[in-house]
Amino acid sequence: MKKDNRQVIDALILVLQFGINMLVPIFMCCALGIWIGNKTGISWMMIPFFFIGALAGGTNVYRMAKRIYERDNKEDKHVKKN
Repeated sequence: MKKDNRQVIDALILVLQFGINMLVPIFMCCALGIWIGNKTGISWMMIPFFFIGALAGGTNVYRMAKRIYERDNKEDKHVKKN
């Protein structure tokens, strides 16, 4: 496979991972909020759970991006030494 094609595929995979890391906590927290709202009779319970899910998803994306950035910096330093 060509190097350019591989970089495009890697970028698409990274975007998909960011999307999944953001959407899964939001959907799970919304579902939990709806379920709790139905059990307690509080119809607006999904709203705070949505924001909790968004914060959790943002944290996941931040941690993943930080890990990737640190790995790339480590590789760059290793290449510069050689």
